Amino acid sequence: MALTRSFRLAFAVAFAISMVVAGTGAALTELGPWYFALKQPAWKPPDYAFGIIWSSIFTLCAFSAASAWTHAKTPARKRRLWVLFFLNGALNMFWSLLYFKLQRPDWAMGEWALLWLSVCSLVLGLRSYGRIASWLNVPYLLWVSAAGLLNWQTLVLNGPFG
Repeated sequence: MALTRSFRLAFAVAFAISMVVAGTGAALTELGPWYFALKQPAWKPPDYAFGIIWSSIFTLCAFSAASAWTHAKTPARKRRLWVLFFLNGALNMFWSLLYFKLQRPDWAMGEWALLWLSVCSLVLGLRSYGRIASWLNVPYLLWVSAAGLLNWQTLVLNGPFG
């Protein structure tokens, strides 16, 4: 199946934006003495795995956005896509700011609920743009769910913070 010019352009733009979000989140992620002093649950993935996982998720999100964009036939539907992905990207970066930069896993846990809802909004909201666009965000939802459990365990093992 040949990819259309419209899809390739949409993917290039979506991929560039997703890498800006990923790069900002990575820049806010400081793995210094504070982080390494935290007690972590035994099931926590190794630190090197996080970059691989997030890179894969952001690539899937770019494919999802490009697929949805090419199926959005009206300006209103395209604006809706921008809102869904912009809100999600902002919440994703804000979680990293709260958890790593401000060293407040407790605040990040509260914000995590909003992030999780935004990923659910992507999964559910993109169904009308095509099943592929929706399903490409399911790994993101699973990972953010696991990250929420990890965040919670960090609170239980290390709290209180602040």
